Amino acid sequence: MAHAPIPGSQNAQVIRDSFALIAPHAPKLMDRFYERLFARAPQVRAMFPQDLSKQKAHLAAAVGLVVKHADNLGALEKPLMEMGARHVGYGAKPEHYPIVRDEMLGAIQDVAGPAWTPAIGHAWGEALNAVAAAMIRGAEQSSRQAA
Repeated sequence: MAHAPIPGSQNAQVIRDSFALIAPHAPKLMDRFYERLFARAPQVRAMFPQDLSKQKAHLAAAVGLVVKHADNLGALEKPLMEMGARHVGYGAKPEHYPIVRDEMLGAIQDVAGPAWTPAIGHAWGEALNAVAAAMIRGAEQSSRQAA
């Protein structure tokens, strides 16, 4: 089941424009995201390696793919579902996804600083919700197959 693209190319353009502002600060974005995530949900820290450098690089690449496919996230459906299935093994649960979304949005806002707008928050929120939904579908499918 393919996910529909984000409604309106305007959201995709907002994502691309805002990413152009924050991309030069990608290491700061990744640092800020994990700081925020572990402060809000310290129980998830154990799901991650002690050294987060590879994890941060993977997440930065994943964010780049979301930006690249912002006008058609359906193109990422299969890899996102596979990633969601893998995350079950790490201990990820559906209730973790809104926390991750909120803390990524907060980190983007922190890094964007005064350039942050409600439109940026809306566009990224829609994209992150679509990513989470695909990952959860993959996790659920994996759980059904394992049962």
